[in-house]
Amino acid sequence: MSETQKKNLVLGTEHTGLTVSSLDDALEFWCGVMGFELLARRIIGTGPFVENIVGVPGANLHIAVVIAPDGHKVELLEYLAPADRQVIKPRSCDVGSAHLAFTVTDLDEMLRRVEAAGWKRLGVPQSLTEGPRAGDRVVYVRGPEGHTIEFFGRPAAAKA
Repeated sequence: MSETQKKNLVLGTEHTGLTVSSLDDALEFWCGVMGFELLARRIIGTGPFVENIVGVPGANLHIAVVIAPDGHKVELLEYLAPADRQVIKPRSCDVGSAHLAFTVTDLDEMLRRVEAAGWKRLGVPQSLTEGPRAGDRVVYVRGPEGHTIEFFGRPAAAKA
């Protein structure tokens, strides 16, 4: 590889985008349950501009951007068209599956909150025994629309 090819062109993370069926429901979860702040909400609409960005003819969408306490932004996209939209619920092992991961102060309380909002644990929280995160408890949860979140809970001694 040449020096030009080795040059890193990525400056940083802009946001994570999630397609949802309802912005209102998604905002209730991300702001109400997860504690994120609403940064922006707007109608993008339809036309060649949006179609060329997302690669979907006839796309018509509304978006909202929420921001985590650490500054990471999540863009929530509600497509109103085209009519043949699908809800895809891949398993963690399926190619194309993705997840977001967050460190939380109280894993058990976060699990109570997300489960009350209709999300399901994909297993039992496990304690990491090696590496820089040794002692953390970790678990995946999946939402009603198929989105997956991984939570890392710090051990009690690390919270103090």
